[in-house]
Amino acid sequence: CAPDRFYIETQRLRHPKEATYEHGAIELANAHGVPVVATNDARFLTVDDYEAHEARVCIHDGERLEDPERENHYLKTQYLRSVDEMSELFSDLPSALSNTVEIAKRCNVQFELSKTFLPNITLPDGKTQRQTLRDDAETGLQGRLTQLKANDLMSGDDQAYLDRLNRELSVIDDMGFAGYFLIVADFTNWAREHGVPVGPGRGSGAGSLVAYAIGITDLDPLRYDLIFERFLNPERISMPDFDIDFCMLGRDRVIHYVAERYGHDHVAQIITHGTMAARAVVRDVGRVLGYAYGYMDRIAKLIPFEVGMTLEKALNDEEELNALYDEDDEVRSIINLAQKLEGLARNAGTHAGGVVIAPSPLTDFMPLYRESPQADAVTQFDMKDVEGVGLVKFDFLGLRTLTIID
Repeated sequence: CAPDRFYIETQRLRHPKEATYEHGAIELANAHGVPVVATNDARFLTVDDYEAHEARVCIHDGERLEDPERENHYLKTQYLRSVDEMSELFSDLPSALSNTVEIAKRCNVQFELSKTFLPNITLPDGKTQRQTLRDDAETGLQGRLTQLKANDLMSGDDQAYLDRLNRELSVIDDMGFAGYFLIVADFTNWAREHGVPVGPGRGSGAGSLVAYAIGITDLDPLRYDLIFERFLNPERISMPDFDIDFCMLGRDRVIHYVAERYGHDHVAQIITHGTMAARAVVRDVGRVLGYAYGYMDRIAKLIPFEVGMTLEKALNDEEELNALYDEDDEVRSIINLAQKLEGLARNAGTHAGGVVIAPSPLTDFMPLYRESPQADAVTQFDMKDVEGVGLVKFDFLGLRTLTIID
């Protein structure tokens, strides 16, 4: 740690033994010439959010708010205090407050939101991604045509296939996606070479003859009249997205190969967030407040079970629920508290197939998250935000059918 970037922190949250700690911390700072910085360990926005925060903690821990044996780890003072409040609180330590500004000046994150960052790939000497893809596609197509002719499965003459290949390569090159095709072909071909069953292709990606030629898919798009423009269209600029199926037992081997090839700190699976939806959060709040299951079940069932339903919409649309809210103080308190929690993240999971590969350590682009010290790191950004900062998602899907067939 650089000498001018080390601080000793102090807080005034009215925590037991806080004064003793602060006295010792300031003495230590003065003895070693280390600056002191004042913080507030904010966990919620306003003091009125304290009950909602405690309810959320209880939901996570499976406890009740009024349980006398519950350990309370947070204080009402842990809200986002204003400048005036902090200035008054630390009026005797003005340097501790000014140091927060010094730290803030050093915190600067910039995102290039209009740029796509593909992982770095090793190419033959002197070759560009464009030329490498063309060479691989032309060579691969000749092999495919030989197989098709041997099995009497040609859907047109050689020229029809070559014309389609050249048209696709032109679009891929113009859109700058040659590298993407090379990366996907690399790990799908590695999987086949190492005994991991790979699906023949699914979705719009199966409409690409280039993908068929270089081994990403195993379907002849001309035979099945599949349209390439459903996958890549110059009039709709978006990243291509191959859904690649692997045997469930071998999928992790392929992800491990990718991590070894591009660097373990460059590769991670993508997080998902389970959120507190309208019905569920009402049940959760009722439970932590100690209400009987039957009572809460009756209230929750008045909320329509629809995608995108919110408590506000339910109150507007459902007369019986709205009447209960107006007439029953307990119901009103439950729903008011539930509305403060609605939409917040309840838990973290891992995307079923999404893997991100970055050209440099992932921490250059986003924070990472571990469920436990032993768990693999996943992105703290979800799928949309991963793509928003310019990184590319690759889909490694585990398919039980391939495992059974194998």
